[in-house]
Amino acid sequence: MRRMLSPRILLSSLPNASARKLFLIVIIIFVFWVVFMTSKDHTEFMVHLNNPIILRRWSIFKEFLHLEELKNTPASVEAELAVTAILEKLNQQIPPRPFQNHSSTTSAKQSTATIHNPQRTYCVGDQLNVLLVAKDYFGNRKEYGGDFLRARIFSPTLKAGTSGKVTDFNNGTYLISFTLFWEGPVSLSILLMHPSEGVSALWRARNRGYGKIIFTGQFLNGTSPVLTECGLTLNTSAELCHYLDARDHEAFYCLKLPGVPCEALTHMTSKNSNISYLSLEEKLLFRRFNIGVEVVKNLSIVVSPCNNKTNKKKKKCQIGTETPSPGGYTLKGRWITAHCEQKEFRAIKDINNCLARKLIYLMGDSTLRQWIYYLPKVVKTLKSFDRHGAGPFKTHILLDTERHIFVQWKKHSHPFVTNKLFSVKDDNYIPREIDQVAGDSGTAIVISFGQHFRPFPINVFIRRAINVKNAIERLFLRSPETKVIIKTENIREINEHVEIFSDFHGSIQNLIIRDIFRDLNVGIIDAWDMTVAYRSEDVHPPESVIESQIGMFLNYIC
Repeated sequence: MRRMLSPRILLSSLPNASARKLFLIVIIIFVFWVVFMTSKDHTEFMVHLNNPIILRRWSIFKEFLHLEELKNTPASVEAELAVTAILEKLNQQIPPRPFQNHSSTTSAKQSTATIHNPQRTYCVGDQLNVLLVAKDYFGNRKEYGGDFLRARIFSPTLKAGTSGKVTDFNNGTYLISFTLFWEGPVSLSILLMHPSEGVSALWRARNRGYGKIIFTGQFLNGTSPVLTECGLTLNTSAELCHYLDARDHEAFYCLKLPGVPCEALTHMTSKNSNISYLSLEEKLLFRRFNIGVEVVKNLSIVVSPCNNKTNKKKKKCQIGTETPSPGGYTLKGRWITAHCEQKEFRAIKDINNCLARKLIYLMGDSTLRQWIYYLPKVVKTLKSFDRHGAGPFKTHILLDTERHIFVQWKKHSHPFVTNKLFSVKDDNYIPREIDQVAGDSGTAIVISFGQHFRPFPINVFIRRAINVKNAIERLFLRSPETKVIIKTENIREINEHVEIFSDFHGSIQNLIIRDIFRDLNVGIIDAWDMTVAYRSEDVHPPESVIESQIGMFLNYIC
């Protein structure tokens, strides 16, 4: 029978003092582990060990874990199911269309537009309906719908305009409905922005991948800036810096630079890549002369006042008011809402009284930054406060200390597409910014995002919109009196980067926004409708449009 070795015999059998010390350390660690595993706190420790490591240098919650390692909470699972449901619905609405050659696609020249049930007299308030029959370049009637159309009536001498509502019967015919808001001569315009075959190609190309934009991150290596590739996803086996929001399942990545900590990311820039997911034949559909082609041939009417319509008294414009389409019209260069009673804020005294003791947070892209450029031109007492940032994308603050007015614009986080270098030191997703607002009856938040999402698969935008909605719901739980306004995207210029920035992408995103926020008690500023009415084909609309947007905002908060 063998005798068990005593600790003294074991120690003496080791060759030297160093080995004996190492042996004792191993024994001590083992004993500690056994005691710890039998204690009641070890389970809690293991949970913390498995949770994402959150580095709070920036409030974006950057976590260096793979996205698939993020735990699914009930809320995140529900959000992902919502993303999938919306995507499936969109795929049904935008089915694949056959594309044999350019001649088989919709031709604006061959298509016809005629007034449906024409009247001898048209009165203010009447509906004008136009029937459009889509035909290909051979004059054959199309058997399916899906063309991307933009409809508008206008009177140049009156500086008047409004958009039309398009009903697609999915058989090659469309009914375009206009409300006649003003008297006088009225001209019609129906633009074929993209044929249905082009729409199908854009939708497929958008959701193919993330490669149309190249992001470059600038890190600080000691005192020297160094650059590396970044993106919403990177197809590489190289080591990456993972910037993840665990709760909202948002992700951004950069290639890890040797010896440079991931926390040293300071700036970002981007550029268009040469990657396209369109075929050579499909690209022909998006040459400039094929985009925004007029269908209507010299179609106009004259509208009379008639005075036989009873004007229904409209409710005051306020948060929660449903915004129809069209939501209004321009007349003499000013926006007039069609669905609610709008107060004019022309006198500086009225504007100051409205803004007094207000905290206003503008969260989004540069189309919302235009507000913070415009406001000091009108309200002279609003002064810029220097937060030591640099460039146009820094956080902008306006203050009026006498009236206790605070206005802040802060850009939204990834993706943010610009060839200008901008700081990401205090970057934050909009939902996280909303979470940091205390809220009260004197607080208003305006949110606008979308233009920078157009180059990426639609699920990125859907997820962000759902996360913003969830953040607003959390805000309303703690401060239901806080006013929240959503400004939709506006139309933009037509250029050669159609695959990336086409207004078709923006129109889909507007539908998503209206769907996701329809049950929330928020105000809607329909910048899309406004810019169609004004025919402002610029990503940054002129001041007349900005004035109209701010006018609607003041109506919502006062």
